[in-house]
Order: sequence, then structure tokens, then C-alpha cells
Amino acid sequence: MNKMKNFTRRFSLSVPRTETIEESIAEFTEQYNQKNSRHSEGLGHSHLQLSHLSPGNPALSPSDGEGMFPTELHYRNAGPRRLSMDQHMGKPFSLPVDLRLPPELLDKLQMNSPDEFPKQESRMSRRASLSDIGFGKLESYVKLEKLGEGTYSTVFKGRSKLTGNLVALKEIRLEHEEGAPCTAIREVSLLKNLKHANIVTLHDIIHTEYSLTLVFEYLDSDLKQYLDNCGNLMCMHNVKIFMFQLLRGLSYCHRRKILHRDLKPQNLLINEKGELKLADFGLARAKSVPTKTYSNEVVTLWYRPPDVLLGSTEYSTPIDMWGVGCILYEMSTGRPMFPGSTVKEELHLIFRFLGTPTEETWPGISSNKEFRAYGFPQYRAQPLKSHTPR
Repeated sequence: MNKMKNFTRRFSLSVPRTETIEESIAEFTEQYNQKNSRHSEGLGHSHLQLSHLSPGNPALSPSDGEGMFPTELHYRNAGPRRLSMDQHMGKPFSLPVDLRLPPELLDKLQMNSPDEFPKQESRMSRRASLSDIGFGKLESYVKLEKLGEGTYSTVFKGRSKLTGNLVALKEIRLEHEEGAPCTAIREVSLLKNLKHANIVTLHDIIHTEYSLTLVFEYLDSDLKQYLDNCGNLMCMHNVKIFMFQLLRGLSYCHRRKILHRDLKPQNLLINEKGELKLADFGLARAKSVPTKTYSNEVVTLWYRPPDVLLGSTEYSTPIDMWGVGCILYEMSTGRPMFPGSTVKEELHLIFRFLGTPTEETWPGISSNKEFRAYGFPQYRAQPLKSHTPR
């Protein structure tokens, strides 16, 4: 049993965290048992007391069934669980639950398993272990079809040879003079540290001479497509479920001082179970980075708040919450809240709906040069309920 513990502990340090430690060790234990069933018939999952290793975040999970619709989702509010430090699980790495380990690697790890657990494994040795499994290699993934193309990148639907599961391959073209786009660097640096049920998972990073490929979990739809498929008339129960998941994922980001800065239905991915996940962190920004001001060229126009439209570069988490409100309205009514085509038209739609700001409602607005230049009429605020009776 001690040899088994040492084996699992050592291996947990050498692979990236894409699933919970509990799931990872359970899967590895199963593979180990199959290989050594003749010598360890009494060893099973029931002998590994792993409940205390589960992270404290409550999980969002369907009650049963793979093809579950959002209306059938239930929430499990698990109590806080402590991570036992004597289990040497402090490292932010673990084994994907569905990883197909090469037999020769299992033999190698079993032969080299030390009697005493090492205090720390070097970055080079961890990287070598990942390479042995197949991480960081383009040949570990198969492209199936193109999903979309942008200025810097192309997204493909693919399949992982490591797990057999579908993945999304975001291939970013590298320019020799300019290197990787700053949006790609931000996305990688932030997503590597964001592990949450309502945030898309970054599985792998593949760097070649001509491209940088990000391997994400695959979700077959987004909120915009979902709205289109249901005729822009969502069940209000589903609206509440999606809003809960959106706010839950965003709260996780904001607690870690990360602003998404591009919330819109196209960037909220949905799978067949009705799970919603925040995606596309190319415009995201960590507030912990020392800076006096931010860019105001952020957020898609329809979901950009009025202070940023008027040139503000000093903002915080409300920049994302404005987008949340616009998305809630869109899910409830089936139409965008402020579908402007220019900055002036966008502001005009906002003020016509919510009222033209005054010094009483927005202190300092009368001294804003851009606001004064536009010369908006004095609109009175309309009750939101009259536009969203549902």
C-alpha cells in the first residue's frame, strides 16, 4: 500500500491539472490495479480514502445522463474539504481522469518508483514526464474540421490521442518579427491559473516554429447559437440556470482580480449537459498588474458600458457586470439590449432607455468633453419591467 501511495504521489507531480486530484488518482489507481491484479486482488477504489482531497469549490453537476438539457440540471453544494498536506498534494498538477497512459511509461514509472517520496521534483524532470506522455506534441492531436477563423488564429475541432476525447485546437500564427500576439500571451498566462467548472479548461500548449496551438476542452455550442436554436425565446428557468453559471464563473475571476473585458453570448460556451463556461480571455486583464489606466478599446460595442464609451480608462469589475446585465436582457427578450453600430448610436440607445445622465445621477458627467460634444437630448428613464415582462 505504501508503494502504491508513493507511486501515485510521484506521478501526480508530473502531469498538468485538468481534473480534480480525486478523479485523477482514482483513474490511475484503476490502471494500476488492472496491471497488478494478480498480486493485489484486495486493492480497490474503496481502500483509497480520498474524500478529503477534493477542492473546496462546490461543483455544478447534472444528476444523471449525458444528453441532459439545462432544465434538468441540479446543483450539488458540497461542504468545504481540506487538502491533507501529508499527502504531498500541494502541487497544482494532477492526472486527467481519462488519460490513456502508454504501457511503457507505466513500466518506467513503476521501476523507478522510490521508496521515499522526493521533497521536490525539478521543472525539467516534470517537463520530461509530460513529453513522455505526449503533451506539447502536435502529433498527439488530430484535426477534424475548421470551426472558425480570426485575424491571428484559426480554431479547429479535433480529437486527442491521449484521451480519445474531442478538443478545440486554437492555432495562432506566429510572425518572425512580431512573435505571438499579446492576446494569446494573456490568454495562456491567465487560463493556466483559472481552474473552475464555469471557465473553459486549457488542456495543453504546443509551440512550433510557425504556430502556437492552444488545446481547449470542446464545447459544441455557445449562448448565441443556443438562442438562435430556440427561436430567441428561452425558458426562463434556463435563463436563471445560465445566469447562475455566468455569475459563478465571473465571481471566481473577480476574486482573483481578473477582468474578462469581452463578455458577450459568443464567448459563453455551452455543452450538451447545459453547462456554461466563460471563454476567450484574449482581452482579459489582471488588475494585480501595476498600471494607472487601462485601454478603453475593449468589450464588443453592444456590451460596452457608457463610461468606457465616453473614454474612461479607469475601471474595475463593473465593466464585466454591465455586460452581464445586457446578456440577461438578451436571454429574457431574445434581442440585444443596445445594438448600436457606432459609439454615438450606442450611447444614444443607452440614454434613451436608461435616461440621459445628469450631475445628480452621474457626478462629473457635465465636465466630460465627449458627452458635451454629442449633445444628447434629455431622455427620462424607462422602467425595465415594461421591456422585459417575463
